[in-house]
Amino acid sequence: MTDHSLPQPGPLAAAWQHLWRKERPWVAFLVILLGVSVVDPGQFGPSVAKVANALVSIAPFLAVSILIAAWAGATGADNLIAKAFTGAPAMMIVMGALAGGLSPFCSCGVIPLIAALLAIGVPLAPVMAFWLASPLMDPSMFVLTAGVLGLEFAIAKTLIALGMGVLGGTVVHLIIRAGGLSDPLREGVGNGGCGGTKVRAPKPPVWAFWQDPARVSKFRTEGAKTFLFLLKWLSLAFLLESLMLAYLPAELVTQTLGGTGLAPIAIATVVGVPAYFNGYAALPLIATLMDQGMQAGAGMAFLIAGGVTSLPAAIAVWALVKLRVFALYIAISLGGAFAMGMLFHLWTQV
Repeated sequence: MTDHSLPQPGPLAAAWQHLWRKERPWVAFLVILLGVSVVDPGQFGPSVAKVANALVSIAPFLAVSILIAAWAGATGADNLIAKAFTGAPAMMIVMGALAGGLSPFCSCGVIPLIAALLAIGVPLAPVMAFWLASPLMDPSMFVLTAGVLGLEFAIAKTLIALGMGVLGGTVVHLIIRAGGLSDPLREGVGNGGCGGTKVRAPKPPVWAFWQDPARVSKFRTEGAKTFLFLLKWLSLAFLLESLMLAYLPAELVTQTLGGTGLAPIAIATVVGVPAYFNGYAALPLIATLMDQGMQAGAGMAFLIAGGVTSLPAAIAVWALVKLRVFALYIAISLGGAFAMGMLFHLWTQV
């Protein structure tokens, strides 16, 4: 029964609530620009110019990533994911990591599929492999990473995403063999919702999607959705990048995250968890920090730790599995991020 005695939000307040829920990056972008115009008017023009120039410079990579996402949605290529979870445990773990690292899923979009996999009885080890690798890399992310941080960094991050998946899946498999982690799902978790059908009854992809008007329409819809998603997050990222360049002393970055020891990588791993807000938006920020003196291993550790434990992904894990599984997920994420950051740092020094 509705309590009509409670005050209802007016049209303006309701519009603001809707805007904040749906378009937080744009709201943050406008609020930050407004703050800059009030506090430091001289920085307003350079920041806007930085955003515009950066978007133009990355436009070719942005276009390719949008086409990849639209193509995957129109053809139904995501249905191939179900084939990764059949076979021997070792093969399932490897295939789960490959599917997670190479499939066009974002950290939020993959959650219904993961819920379905767990609910229909797919072993936790390959699901964990998929879960850890999926937020770190996908075809669109690879293209943008190569454009912002270079091809070597993009290839290394792809290999690290696969390594993280295999590491996590192997650890979980060994624990299960020792008698732990039985019944991982929380009470009340259902069959995974809309993601369940992709696992139980996968449909073959339709590669010649242009022959089907409905799939052509989906191609346009997915392309527009991906474009708007990337535009708002990258605009916010480039704005923050301009402010970092203006106000963050390069000497401070060099002192904190430079050098060759373990401390910068450990700091970046820990800081990456609360500071990370979107995989795409983090790329230009890391590029700026690296230009100012952050070592490559620390940058990689930041991207890995933040990508796997980003707030949407972590909340989804918490909602689906029991506390001991969630704790293991966090431990593997942070430990793996530190180890992979260290390995990448050693590689860059060779």
